[in-house]
Amino acid sequence: MARVLFVYSIDGHRRFDRRPISTTGIQLGLSYISALLKQHGHATSLVVLESKRGAADFALLERRLREFQPGLVCHTAVATQYPCIVAAARYIGGQRPELCQIVGGVHVSLNPAQALADGFDAVCVGEGEYPTLEFAAQLDRGVRPSGIANLWIRSRDGVEKSPPRPFLEPLDVLPLADRALWDEWLDHSRPPVHTVLLGRGCPHQCTYCCNHALHKLAGGLYVRFRDPDAIAGEVRTLAAPPDTDQDIYLEAETLLLDQAWTEAVCDRLAAVNSTRQRPIRFGANIRVTPHSNVEGFFKALARANVCWVNIGLESGSERVRREVLRRYYSNLDIRRAVQAARAHGMRVALYNLIGLPGETMTDFLETARMNRLCRPDSPRTSIFFPYPGTELHRACAARGLLPARIATDRERRQAVLDLPDFPRRKIQECYDYFDLYVAHANPLVRWLRILTARCLGPVGRWIRHIRGYWFVRRRLAALLARYTATGATGRSLGPEAS
Repeated sequence: MARVLFVYSIDGHRRFDRRPISTTGIQLGLSYISALLKQHGHATSLVVLESKRGAADFALLERRLREFQPGLVCHTAVATQYPCIVAAARYIGGQRPELCQIVGGVHVSLNPAQALADGFDAVCVGEGEYPTLEFAAQLDRGVRPSGIANLWIRSRDGVEKSPPRPFLEPLDVLPLADRALWDEWLDHSRPPVHTVLLGRGCPHQCTYCCNHALHKLAGGLYVRFRDPDAIAGEVRTLAAPPDTDQDIYLEAETLLLDQAWTEAVCDRLAAVNSTRQRPIRFGANIRVTPHSNVEGFFKALARANVCWVNIGLESGSERVRREVLRRYYSNLDIRRAVQAARAHGMRVALYNLIGLPGETMTDFLETARMNRLCRPDSPRTSIFFPYPGTELHRACAARGLLPARIATDRERRQAVLDLPDFPRRKIQECYDYFDLYVAHANPLVRWLRILTARCLGPVGRWIRHIRGYWFVRRRLAALLARYTATGATGRSLGPEAS
């Protein structure tokens, strides 16, 4: 039996005794790998690091290495968390140099040579469930891992680059995601909102996204959906008591791709809810496409009690969507989707992306105008971040738009590009005051509100500072009272070892 330790990093901040992960923050990729390993008799454990804490979190690693005694360490990270994972791997290498360390995930799948240069023993390029299982099995037999499809493995003679394996199909050959892996790291102070994966892959070729690059990594079918009965079965395993309110998020790149499949899923979920006093409320992501049967799709979603949807507007400028993002739908298509969702009683979150290469202030004002027209319940705005390996990252590099150093501590909240027609300072202002840009149709009123907010910015920071001071004081008083009442001798700021 192999003992496999997973290391995961987040851009979070642990407050006192609160744990850093919500149920929506569970990383399903690691969860599926862990479930498959356990199904084959291996033991798994997890450490969640917070990149803002840096080396201060390595005590968690040291404790877990000592108590769990792993034979293999598996890392994963998005681009902005990758430096933290590299630092953790080097720390582990210093403590236990005999341990094999493997890294996977989207970032290293698109940049595997970088991961090998950073000292990892193996890199998973593409899907990782069965490659990790085979790697662990070979280690368990005392064999030096070799010849495993999807893996680049460092050897005495250099690097063994095994060929890719076809994308996994059908997806339901995998066991259900191992959610117990995350228990000790979950913040249980709020009701759980579980995420259920419906499929993998996306047929669209958006330039800022990784899908256009990932589908080239292997052969076989890239866009795959799970069996509707299997989805309903997983929902039943996660269901709270029938008289309890519950929210579940249905994770898929889009539900508006295959109407027959979508209706089958909705029928199964409606059947699950028919047995409950309080039906489960579902949420989903909607990728608008032209000429789709929007009314038919939303009617099916309403039947399953889908109560909220995320819709990607990205830019309100049709030119930017078409020429920069390669997203081919009109503003009228977006408005029809929002109206259809509202007609069926659904809340709408509209996703906006600003600071894109080629964007101008006029384009941004179109984004604000579309938000005023659609009036989403939640306008969610991000600043473009050029992820390495994507087409838009390469385009920015070719045009000399990338700064020498890109800060990652405020990913998608801090302006990166300084564009000729949309300076970095202006991008940041539009992000910071986005709600004010969309709050009123009269431009004079908007500009007066933005000017007022800008002038009061320092005052607002002091107010937040004072509120933070009183929050800390209240929490310290509560902890002191608990300490006095229980006679405890101390409490770790991190989660306890399982």
